Amino acid sequence: MQARQASVLHWARRLTLWAAVLLLVPGCTTLIPQTVDLRTQWPAEVARQVELTQVPFYPQDEYQCGPAALATAMNTSGARVTPESLVPEVWLPSRKGSLQLEMLATPRRHGLVSYRLAPKYADMLREIAAGHPVLVLQDVGMLLPQWHYAVVNGFDYESGTLFLRSGLERRQEMPFSFFERTWRPGGYWAMVVTPPDRIPVTATEERWLEALLGLARGGNAEATVRGYRAALARWPDSLPAAVGLANHLHARGSLADAASVLRTALQKNPQSVILMNNLAQTLSDQGRHREALALIERLDDGQSPFASEIRATRQLIEERLRSNPG
Repeated sequence: MQARQASVLHWARRLTLWAAVLLLVPGCTTLIPQTVDLRTQWPAEVARQVELTQVPFYPQDEYQCGPAALATAMNTSGARVTPESLVPEVWLPSRKGSLQLEMLATPRRHGLVSYRLAPKYADMLREIAAGHPVLVLQDVGMLLPQWHYAVVNGFDYESGTLFLRSGLERRQEMPFSFFERTWRPGGYWAMVVTPPDRIPVTATEERWLEALLGLARGGNAEATVRGYRAALARWPDSLPAAVGLANHLHARGSLADAASVLRTALQKNPQSVILMNNLAQTLSDQGRHREALALIERLDDGQSPFASEIRATRQLIEERLRSNPG
């Protein structure tokens, strides 16, 4: 940790959240709007004091806060990594640091989900209360921007204090208000790293499915299937989750499981052209061509935006029937 940053943080720890809020003039509240809101709008069902003491700590070498913070988050979710092992994946020598893109992409290559939080203080607190340390991007520079990654692993409402794994400090204490001043310049950027079958408590269906697309690009098929199964458990009526799960089951050769997922989804979405087309394709791939043809013939390939896919599926099934009429 550089001396300038240490000096800033030493000064910051002398403040308290609620005292700072009381001293603010009205015009200054715009600098820490979310902190001000927390004073009267504490997130429902979130404890007033939480500290995830089991979160590991890796002292950060100069310019390598990204690998250290990421190793902290990934090890909490079961990965066996060290900051040193992550340096080639996330640290850019030309920039002497790590970009958010690499921070999000790296856990996916290890079978974990990188989920970017909504830019809300309350969401960060909810995730910590649920046992998920939150990796954040801060600007800790005095005059010029100095970007820094840290992991928030606790908070205390009464004193208005956050607890972080940061730099060379295993338990850095920082007032809510000062933290927001450092967090806000980066657009309140924050992420959590979770196993694919453990969805963050603040996750929305759309944002979780986007995170799974990133996981799929990481190449871990089994982890992706687990993530889609978790999505269907959380949002059982989700058509995109059902289609995504069935597609990945099909891709790995689990045709019976894929067909089962599609049939269940079709019961809830009986007019879905995508489900019917994909189920027909899967049935034919199982050798059940006549059943598949009967299903695909229920679809109108003249008006649907998926008309070309329907025609291609029908043509494939008919060709298979001619080759194997039995």
